[in-house]
Amino acid sequence: MDPHSWSLHWDVMVTIGVLVAAYFWAERRWPADTTRRVAFDLAVVLLVLVYVTPLHTIAQHYLLSIHFLQNVVTAEWAPGLVVFAIAPALARELERSAALRFLTYPLFALPVWLGTYFLWHVPVVYDAALERQSWLLHLEHVTYFVAGFLMWWPVVHRRFSDGAKALYLFAAFVLASPLGLLLALLPHPVYDFYKDAPALWGLSDLTDQQIAGVTMAVEQAVVFFAVFAYFFARFLRTEHIAGVFSESSR
Repeated sequence: MDPHSWSLHWDVMVTIGVLVAAYFWAERRWPADTTRRVAFDLAVVLLVLVYVTPLHTIAQHYLLSIHFLQNVVTAEWAPGLVVFAIAPALARELERSAALRFLTYPLFALPVWLGTYFLWHVPVVYDAALERQSWLLHLEHVTYFVAGFLMWWPVVHRRFSDGAKALYLFAAFVLASPLGLLLALLPHPVYDFYKDAPALWGLSDLTDQQIAGVTMAVEQAVVFFAVFAYFFARFLRTEHIAGVFSESSR
């Protein structure tokens, strides 16, 4: 298959279309502010970029590193932006559901996200999904997005303290980062599917895997640390203000 070919698959287009339609339907009753709407637009652009453009073709047939990029967008960036894009009024309405409150509780949501990430990256499972792209690979991507949605919800919409959110994000980074580092340091390729894939851009199988691992590790460090730093700074500021008022009341 030509690595420059676009992937206009009906199932992908329908899925993205349903996501867009659902958001705009919700907007009519629970309107979000401009920043949140821009976040949703960016999420859609990212999904189109990795599932419709030639990046999708390269990910599914040529390079592990590009497939890792697709996974990162699906499991972290896009669901995080979609969660942020949800209007607070709608989030409060959704949280009336006991099921959603359970599914988005940090001690449930984080292990589910980590388990999903690690399970699909087990070599035999990863190869099996790529060899069954008509259904198993779709299941992989859906579970990535759902797990990412649940993982980000407590950060954006649950009423936890800034300190608790910072700790949650720090735990997510520490527990997820070994996967990328491990793949970057392994001395041989571990995914048979990409061993047999056509070469592209002059990258060897091992170099491709090392780029994939380093990219994942760096991306998680930047994204999770940035959001962690935001909430940790808010936590410190809150504690400082509380200390000032405590001193002034004496």
